[in-house]
Formats: sequence, C-alpha cells, structure tokens
Amino acid sequence: MRGRTANLLLIHNARLVDAATDIKHGALLLKGSKIEGQPTKEALKELLADESVAKFDARGCTVMPSFIDMHAHFRDPGFTQKEDIESGCHAAAAGGFGTLVLMPNTKPVVSSMALAEENDRKARDCGLAQVIQSISITKDFGGRDISHLADIDAKLVPLITEDGHEVEDSSVMFRAMQEAARKKLIVACHCEDPFLAAAARPLRKEALELLAANKGKPSAAQKKKAAALLGEANTLLELAEDTATFRNIRLAGEAGCRLHLCHVSTARSMEAVRQAKGAGMHISCEVTPHHLSLEGSKAPFLFQIVNPPLRSEADRLAVVQALIDGTADVIATDHAPHTTEDKLAGSPGFSGLETAFASSYTTLVLGEGMSMSMLSSLMSAHPAELLGLRDRGLLQPGFLADITIVDTETCWTVRGEEFASKGTYTPLEGKKLCGDIAATFFRGNIVFQR
Repeated sequence: MRGRTANLLLIHNARLVDAATDIKHGALLLKGSKIEGQPTKEALKELLADESVAKFDARGCTVMPSFIDMHAHFRDPGFTQKEDIESGCHAAAAGGFGTLVLMPNTKPVVSSMALAEENDRKARDCGLAQVIQSISITKDFGGRDISHLADIDAKLVPLITEDGHEVEDSSVMFRAMQEAARKKLIVACHCEDPFLAAAARPLRKEALELLAANKGKPSAAQKKKAAALLGEANTLLELAEDTATFRNIRLAGEAGCRLHLCHVSTARSMEAVRQAKGAGMHISCEVTPHHLSLEGSKAPFLFQIVNPPLRSEADRLAVVQALIDGTADVIATDHAPHTTEDKLAGSPGFSGLETAFASSYTTLVLGEGMSMSMLSSLMSAHPAELLGLRDRGLLQPGFLADITIVDTETCWTVRGEEFASKGTYTPLEGKKLCGDIAATFFRGNIVFQR
C-alpha cells in the first residue's frame, strides 16, 4: 500500500482508542485521506466480504490517532549531518507521529515565512508526516528585532519560539508577546535565565572533561568530582528554569498572549503553571518523555546532558502528577538528534521520536495506571487543539486518516543503532520498554510497518 491511497481501507480486528473512545473490538474505515467512520457489525461483515475494499488486519493491536509533537528539531537547514527533513520524517513515522512542530534554531535561523514554507514543502515531498515550521521570536535570535513577526501568517505558522535560547531583554519579550496577542500566535518559551545558565556552563564543561579522562574511563575520584560539578550546575539550571518561567508567565499575563511553556521539568515551575491556569491565563505546557520517566539527580542519568537537565525524583513525580491531573497539557519529545562526535563533546539533547510512545506508555499507563484514552489526549487530541488543527487527533469521521497502530503487549530493548533518525544517541540505550509501534498511516497511506 505504500505510495498509494486505497479508495476504501478497512482496519479491522482492532482496539480503537482516542481521547473520547476505548472500544475493545472494533474496526475503522478509511476513505482516501480521511476517516470514514466505525462500521456497524452488519456493515463490517459486508466490508470484509467485499473484495474491492483493501483490508489491514490489526491483529488485536490498538488503533490510535497519530501523535502530534509540539517540539522537535530536524536540524534542517544547516545541521543536516545530525538530521534532515527526510530522515526526521522517517523517524516520525517509526515513532507513530503524523504532525510535528519544528524548532527554528537552524542555520540560518528560521525567521521568515519563506524559510518556514520551504521546510513545510520538503516534508510534503516526503509524504511521511506533516511538519509545521515555527519561527523565531527575535530575528536571527539576535534578541532585539521583532519586525519580522508582522509578516507571519498565523494559519501556516501558529507558534513562535526562541527555543534553545531565552529572550534576555524583558522589554523585547513583552513587545513580542503583545504582537503575538494581536496576531493570535502562540509564544512557546524555552524558560532558562541566560545568566544562571551561563554560570552553569563552565561547571558542565569541567565535568565532561573529567568524564572523558583516560579515554572515557575516569577514575572513581574523577567520576565523583564530575558528579558534584554536574549537581552544582543542575542546581543553577533549576533556578534558571524557575526564574524564567515566573518572568514569562507574568509578561504573558500582562500582554494577553497565548503562552506555551516548553519541557517543564521542575515542581516549582509546574506549580506556577497550575496557579496561572487557576487565574484564568491562556497558558499551556509540555512534558518530555525523558523528564517524566528518568530521575537525574544521581548516576547513571545524572551524566546525561540535556537542557533542561533530568531532575530529582520529586520533580519527576511532580510532572507526572501534572500530566495526570491536567495541569500539563501535552507530551512533546524535544527530539534533538546529534552526531556521535557532538554528543561526546557534550551537546545537550538526544533523539526521542522513536521511544516516545513506549517510554510514556511504560511510565504512565503501566506504572501509574493512566488510561490509554488519557495518553491519547496528551499525545494527539490536546496538541491538535492547542495548534488549532481541527482535522486530526481523534478517530472521528471526516478527520485526516493519520493513524498509528500500537502493540501494547510487546516489550522491546532500545537500540539506538536501529533508529531511523540520524541521531542514534539515547539515554534509554539497553532499557526494556513496553509498547511498540506496529504501523503508521499518513493520510491513508501506510508509511511504516514493523
């Protein structure tokens, strides 16, 4: 079926799950690039007997709306040795994602509609997933000029962000938020006070040098010293996140814009989100699979370099609780692929598209008792709603046939070398996870099958 759209495609022998549905024995009929609906028992018999209808036996697996990622890095243009649009889209399909918002920290920085539309076009040409290329808050990340925001078409680019950076000047950020409110753009913030982050960098650098000693086999004393340095750096970076979070919430409240906080990882920042929501602010936030599943205050995950860092167990439990009680709105990957050389040199972040569902399912559904419908809302319906994508995120008639089939009975061992992404580094290397992507359909075409 790859490369063509069957007029009618019946996915049968399936469990159907979305934010509002959990049917243990069901079927889904696709017509071209759209969902036709869930056939009745009588209609299902007729469809199964009709040889003109293409069929896909889900073999008891779970059919869900494809996932929507509000935060991914495809490194294109400028850093395509790490990832490009094509490899990123293949990784997305392998991870069950049908729509992704790409960050603008490329080379050149995406600060124009022309550059954004070029990346959108590249993805359309691949036909594996849809990307929505975001645009920087300040032109070229220069921190001052926001004149380019006037040219943004909010229907094509619903979100602006300085991801990987913080807009240092509060007056510039406030003016950008006012413009975003006028144009109905989401302002997505990488909350990290730049001065506290700068103070943490030399500590991280020294720690990484110690860990690289003796050809990557540091002595016990060197490893202990590195752990202490990283602990000190992470304390500064915790302050950096909380400080910037409080500032951005205050500015957004005054500007009246829609605020989205990226990769919230501390209990204090999440509590600030909870209070802002209680006060009626237009605010949303995301949690990454790695922050909800990994505890980073001690070895081995203390040594995993990512921004924001992996946090304490208390912080991890706080973000998990926020996902359960609705304070946190979405799970977003912050997929940040790097070359092996760049990771060895300390580049923060790692690939996450192909482990996102399994990591979230293992931690939240198996570990915390979250329903599959709630997980679907966090990975599909909620991000679709936030982005204004009214044609996806649910298994409803007329919605796009972006479908992911997951095998919740299969457990597997993570091997980065098997990723479709160019970035093969993962902190989950060798870890056993449950929940596997069996197949992904994009606009009715099967684009990945295990």
